[in-house]
Amino acid sequence: MAGPGCGTWRSLLAGRARKRKSAFESGAEFQKAVLCLLDHHQNLNDFLLEVQDSVKPAGKDGAEHQEAPSESFLVSVLQEQASRSGVPTGILAAQNAVNNIEQICQASASPSTVPLLNLDQRERLSSLLQSVKDLLANNVFSRSFFCQEIWKMKDPPVLEAVWHLYRGDIISLGQLLESNPSAPAAVEWLCSCLRGLCEQAAESSGDMELAGHILSDFAIMFLQNGFQQNLELRMKLKFKKVVNICHAVLQRMLTWVLDAVGKEKQEDVSKLQARTFWLNVFGVSLYDSAVCLDSLQQFFRHTLIEVLTYNPLLKVSDAIQMQKEWSFTRTSSLLTTLYRKLFVAFSPKESICQLQQVLETHEVNWQHVLSCVSTLAVCHAEAEQLFKDLLSHLLIKAFGNYDVENMITAFLIARQAALEGPAVFMPYSKWFKASFGNAGSHHTRSKKALIFLFEFLTELVPFEPAQYLKVHIMYPPFVPTKYRSVLLEYTTLAKTRLDDLKVAIEDKGLCEDLSSTDESVQPQGQALHDVEKALQVFENTRKIPTSVMEASIFRRRYYFSWFLPALLRPRVLPETSDVRMAFIDSLKRVDKIPSKLYSRYMQACGAMKMLQDGTEVGTSHSKEPVEQLKVDLAELRVLIVEQAKHEDVLAQIAVVSGKLARVFCHSGDESEAAALHSPIQIDISAPKLEACHQSVVNLLLTSFCQNLMAASYFNPPDRQGPGLSLFVKMMCGHRNLLPSLLGRLCQLIYHQGPSLNNAHILGLAAFVVHLSESRALIPEVQVNFGISQPVPAKLLSLAEFWNCLLECRTEESIAFCMRFCTAAVSYFMCKFSSCSHEDLCALLPPSLVKKLQYLVPRLSLEARGILCKEAKTDLLWNSLSHLSLNYKRASLCLWKQARFQELLKEKAFQLSFREWLLLELEVSSEKDILSASERQDFHYWAIYQLYLPAPFASGGCDGDLEKAFGIIINAILDSSQRLDLGTCGQSKTAVNPDIFCKLQEMVLELGCRQSLLSACTRHCLLKILQERLKGRKPGSALGEQLWRQQELLLHRRILVGLPASTLIMTCEKERKTVLDCKDFFHFVNSELKNVCSRGYALSYDITSHFFRGLLNASLGCKKFAEAINDVLTACRTECPIVLLSAALWWPKLEPVLCSQWKRLFGVPLAGELERLRELKSSATSFLSSGVVFPPSEHPWISAAFLHCAIQQQSPRGQERGALKRLGTDTEQLLVSLLFFSLMDLISAKIAPKEGMDFQTSLEWSLEILQCLEERGASWPLLFHSAKKDNGQYCVLRSATSDHHIRLLPLAFYSLTPGFHQELLTREQTFLYVALDFYIQLLQLFVEGKDLPQPEVSQSSDPTEHGDFLEVISTARRFLLGVIPQCPAQSFGNIQLLLATCEEFDPELGATLFHILRPSATSAAMELDEELVLF
Repeated sequence: MAGPGCGTWRSLLAGRARKRKSAFESGAEFQKAVLCLLDHHQNLNDFLLEVQDSVKPAGKDGAEHQEAPSESFLVSVLQEQASRSGVPTGILAAQNAVNNIEQICQASASPSTVPLLNLDQRERLSSLLQSVKDLLANNVFSRSFFCQEIWKMKDPPVLEAVWHLYRGDIISLGQLLESNPSAPAAVEWLCSCLRGLCEQAAESSGDMELAGHILSDFAIMFLQNGFQQNLELRMKLKFKKVVNICHAVLQRMLTWVLDAVGKEKQEDVSKLQARTFWLNVFGVSLYDSAVCLDSLQQFFRHTLIEVLTYNPLLKVSDAIQMQKEWSFTRTSSLLTTLYRKLFVAFSPKESICQLQQVLETHEVNWQHVLSCVSTLAVCHAEAEQLFKDLLSHLLIKAFGNYDVENMITAFLIARQAALEGPAVFMPYSKWFKASFGNAGSHHTRSKKALIFLFEFLTELVPFEPAQYLKVHIMYPPFVPTKYRSVLLEYTTLAKTRLDDLKVAIEDKGLCEDLSSTDESVQPQGQALHDVEKALQVFENTRKIPTSVMEASIFRRRYYFSWFLPALLRPRVLPETSDVRMAFIDSLKRVDKIPSKLYSRYMQACGAMKMLQDGTEVGTSHSKEPVEQLKVDLAELRVLIVEQAKHEDVLAQIAVVSGKLARVFCHSGDESEAAALHSPIQIDISAPKLEACHQSVVNLLLTSFCQNLMAASYFNPPDRQGPGLSLFVKMMCGHRNLLPSLLGRLCQLIYHQGPSLNNAHILGLAAFVVHLSESRALIPEVQVNFGISQPVPAKLLSLAEFWNCLLECRTEESIAFCMRFCTAAVSYFMCKFSSCSHEDLCALLPPSLVKKLQYLVPRLSLEARGILCKEAKTDLLWNSLSHLSLNYKRASLCLWKQARFQELLKEKAFQLSFREWLLLELEVSSEKDILSASERQDFHYWAIYQLYLPAPFASGGCDGDLEKAFGIIINAILDSSQRLDLGTCGQSKTAVNPDIFCKLQEMVLELGCRQSLLSACTRHCLLKILQERLKGRKPGSALGEQLWRQQELLLHRRILVGLPASTLIMTCEKERKTVLDCKDFFHFVNSELKNVCSRGYALSYDITSHFFRGLLNASLGCKKFAEAINDVLTACRTECPIVLLSAALWWPKLEPVLCSQWKRLFGVPLAGELERLRELKSSATSFLSSGVVFPPSEHPWISAAFLHCAIQQQSPRGQERGALKRLGTDTEQLLVSLLFFSLMDLISAKIAPKEGMDFQTSLEWSLEILQCLEERGASWPLLFHSAKKDNGQYCVLRSATSDHHIRLLPLAFYSLTPGFHQELLTREQTFLYVALDFYIQLLQLFVEGKDLPQPEVSQSSDPTEHGDFLEVISTARRFLLGVIPQCPAQSFGNIQLLLATCEEFDPELGATLFHILRPSATSAAMELDEELVLF
């Protein structure tokens, strides 16, 4: 009808005027006619909407002058209508607006409960609101009437429509609610709409933004009206309905959320999302400046109280039994999300104070309270100390008023916090010990307090889970002696309860320390740990561990129910018997494994062999948790990179921890009930990880490195937040993860280190830093080097473990160590740049700094004596990204930093001279990164410029050359004693030639200084060697024996490698220079002789070294031959083993000495040397040509030369004839020959690889014995103890090793075929010697420390000491046979041995007692007869 230009009411009228001539004479008449027409045909409801349509184009066109007539026209129309109907204009406008709103809300076919409008409804409502705004601008609209009429609508308004009214400043929400005549109806409408809003937002992502705006505005209104802090406004609202409505709505909506907490698993996902959407009202940022902080805190405080006191149906007994289900990861996500949002408004201290207040004043829902405790503990790092303070306060109040409620609250909170793991709170066992395990605890102040505690614990017993009862039994409260009965009564009751639960306290395992209270760790997990420990001990000793044998007898329930099933887990048996198979076989042989159980085990292993191809099927069950773990780790990475809120990161880490626990639960590995201080066992040579464990550890390490790299892309470490540190701390809380984690780090750092790229090195270095930060949660590491060791492996701290992994042996390992330590320390300095110097020293592992102190100057000339300068941490961090390009530059950047140099001044971080030497001695000269000349220059700088002049306090020598000499000696020995991983754990056999060269230089310098002194100055070498051996008693343990033997062999090598002048000193005595060998003689007699395989002779190298040194030292004497003769003469009494050694090695020694003598002196040999040469010549002539053997002043020396000549003679067989040709006055010579032969017999037994044959030595000994018997010689004198007989053969015993002397009884009873009847009557002391040696044999067998050790390959044989037992049996039969035949004189001193004999062999003791008793009786009878005669 109208063209394009006829868009307005005015244009329409103007057009009609142009088409026909107006019938009205004036404009007034025309206006009157129009109004009349409108009066008869107008609809005000539509008119409000249409007017807006007509005004809107004008507004768009910008023609503001057109709007005024329109607005005045709308107002005039309403006014005219109002005047005709007699209703005020404002009321009429409001009534028509309500009618329009009702029509708009009913226009949709959707039910009225739908909270949102459709697009058409929004457009119509927008038009209406514009018209209403125009009316409000002209003051012709009644808000109050409009609010009243809204509630009179047939159906309540749609929530979005109300919100638009609020947003358009038409009405306020408070005014609208206040105008509702029925507050309950308003509450019901609001709650219904808000629930619908949340559900619609959860179902449709497109509506979520609008729903969020609506929800936030209503939430602000609720707080402004319901929690007003302004006193004046609060008084105004005091009697208004809106306050109650706001409170009621918030309460009902909170109840709506809490009702779903216990039904989370049954609820539909969309319903849970709807409730989660409502929790947005607890977002602090939502209110910004709209609500003051006090009002917000009041609202949150009120909400927290409502949550904690909601539906308190659970009893305390229920909480005790069920609280493990309320940990952070098991609690409903609705509840934890609510708690986390509420805690944002408070500090951790305020949150805990609020919790404490609720516990003291309300009846609480224990599930909500304890899950609140878990959330606080997990999401706030400082919560641990706050909870400790709260627990202390509760205990003080409990014992102050004897209040059971405070006691139970303290116990529940302590247990709940401990459930989150040691990374969050101390284990329950530790808290219980700290609270009640010492004399200063609250319960020790009075008997009443003690009784109160035990009555409380007794009341808990019927409800206690088993793990808590175990803690109370294993770590009982401190009780004074007089009240021990109270403790005994409780422990009896607790053990009875454990029996009812079918859990024995013996199930605690062989080495368990109850530091955790996770019920999942019941005996099966501990049994796996015990099996691994037992296998390690068995592998090292080849003996069944004592703890296993004791358990099989005294703790049979645990042994048969848990230990054996853990040991006998079916598997595919290896083709070659391994340690586990050998251990099982050993237990089977001693009847510690029932035959039926063993048979089932073997059948199951066979079945697994048949199904070997299908074994991978069994691992599929763990894939799902691992995949979930991947998803959770990815979410954690987003939070860390985006610098999310601290509590969000903590919460996600807790989720990861829960998934990690599930993964390890599925894997069936040892549980976390392993002791907190039980060492972690790592096989460095070949760390073993189960496939499932390795995949999880790889996932965790990869996640850490990715998090670090992603976060570092945006921020340096000091601005990355605590996420990475908390992530690592969480891992440390999983005890069953730590062995796999450290084992994997061993693989990566020790075995694969040089092949790692820059990103790997940086990530692992940062991980090591954070792991060291949480070292309090990590037990010591028991390192195994992959070989059987006589003693348990050393326990290492975490810092020592890193030092062990970061070796510096080859060019590749040195470069890697440099890069790794540079990355670790640089990251540390950046990460903790804001920490104080003291905190840095406490956190940084010293081993990393010491490695840098060693490597940086070694590889960089610039670092030797460089002055430090301040470097920015940003530059330091940037240098890390170029490690792969030039790691030396990065290390120098770190080295020059003033803060790093300050660290080097601390004693804990100073690399001492000894530590430097140990590191340098590890380096392989052939594979060193330095050339020979570079290494020589470095050694000169380090020794003579750095450490020699440095003060003692900083690890130097303070200019003392002798001190430096001693440090080098000790370092060489310590390094040689250390197990060398590069050679599969074998001790080192080669000393660094460069360091040894410096040692030789020092010896010469010290010798020059001593030659200038007039007094006799002892060389420090022997003193140093003997100091190392002090305090170590030989034979105290097998490990100590082996250490001592290895140590002495190293001493010998050092002595031989240094100038011989160190063995012999020159002194001025009575105005002449003499030679002094007392120190060397003492060292030989006390130590060196005990590492002689022959027993009576030193090795050739040390023997030759001594004689050559003797000739060299005699050059300083005017009468050199006399000096040499004096020394060799002194050897006869002071060190006879030197002469015996000369006799053994004379064929090799003679040409060396004669050549040296000729070179030095050019005159005939000294008398004593010539005498030795003659003895050797006489012995050879006697055997070869039958020349009479000349008598000697010292028969034992002659016997030594003769014995050695016989041993070296080839072919043999003439010895018997040679013995007969000896003169009649050669008894001592023959006895000495017997002694040397018996020593060879013992040597053949204990060292068969030395070339001695036992049977040959035995035959030769029997021949000598027969010769002695034929001559009637008193040869048993040879076996008299040196303490009881200072006779002619003591010199032989003094020249023999202690080991050979202790095994002399073995040699003695090997001669039993040569013992004749005449011997019993001829030698009255023979029976005493035989009985004494038999007792010594038994003692040797019982102690086991000096027995001849079998070959390693035979060590698993249970009859490994069969030969020794045969000797004991032979000795016993011999004694039982000869004792009745011995004359009475033979029993003279037997009484001294009778008690010991009865202890070791009661039967033999009884025989002796029976024989001795008649003698005593007859003697008494004779005395009685004599008395009668008188």
